[in-house]
Amino acid sequence: MNIQVSKRSASTKSEEMEKTIFKIPGMDCPSEEQLIRLKLEPVKAVQFLQFDLAGRKLTVYHENGLPVIEQSLAGLDLGAERLSSQPAEALPGNEKPAAESRLLWMVLAINGAFFIVEMATGLISGSMGLVADSLDMLADAIVYGLSLWAVGKAYSSKQRVATISGYFQLALALLGIVETVRRFLGQGDVPAFQIMIVISLLALAGNAASLWLLNRSKSGEAHIQASKIFTSNDVIINIGVIIAGVLVYLTSSRLPDLVVGSIVFLIVIRGAFRILKLGK
Repeated sequence: MNIQVSKRSASTKSEEMEKTIFKIPGMDCPSEEQLIRLKLEPVKAVQFLQFDLAGRKLTVYHENGLPVIEQSLAGLDLGAERLSSQPAEALPGNEKPAAESRLLWMVLAINGAFFIVEMATGLISGSMGLVADSLDMLADAIVYGLSLWAVGKAYSSKQRVATISGYFQLALALLGIVETVRRFLGQGDVPAFQIMIVISLLALAGNAASLWLLNRSKSGEAHIQASKIFTSNDVIINIGVIIAGVLVYLTSSRLPDLVVGSIVFLIVIRGAFRILKLGK
């Protein structure tokens, strides 16, 4: 299913309009979609972006400027590869900005709420898995918040916010890695597996309910489809923390929690570097 995202207004026809399709293997969650939209915004040649998240493809409608577009995509290190380029007589129809904005606010609110709950309970229980999962939620919230705030702002302002957000996220993730290493070396108590399992079950229930509602809507809207992928990824992480909690209970060891936490921290660090690329 194609996911269409309007970037800016343009005439419906242009003698110089081209349609270029890219394969982007690294576009595996909605955050990457938002990063691509922000990265290509200053490229004046770009008139319209069309995302196929399931197929990990991006169609760019543009007026010349292909080398600049390819350079911008390459800067995100998502593995963008040009598949084809051909003339295009007209732009696809635009989506309603109000609908896009409402959905962005919804996703931002969900991520923000889970970040607060999981960070608090992770610190209370001593679970690095919950702390890492909360930072993963924060990473997505930063990208969606940046997309909302950036509407109508100068690109230089967006670059500054992206840089600040990226460094903030990177600092938190690195602190998490340091704490995880400290615990690997034998310092720290075994986390409270009860809190790990209960909070992750609640998060899993919330994500599963959201995924059910999104699938039931059968909407082709860009951010509805993006939210499906985002929620599916979070379900996998929730299950990972639950399994870690069960293993902590069975083994009376903190190692399962530390392993899961380390994996998620590395995912968060990767996301932070991608956000920082927007500030360049």
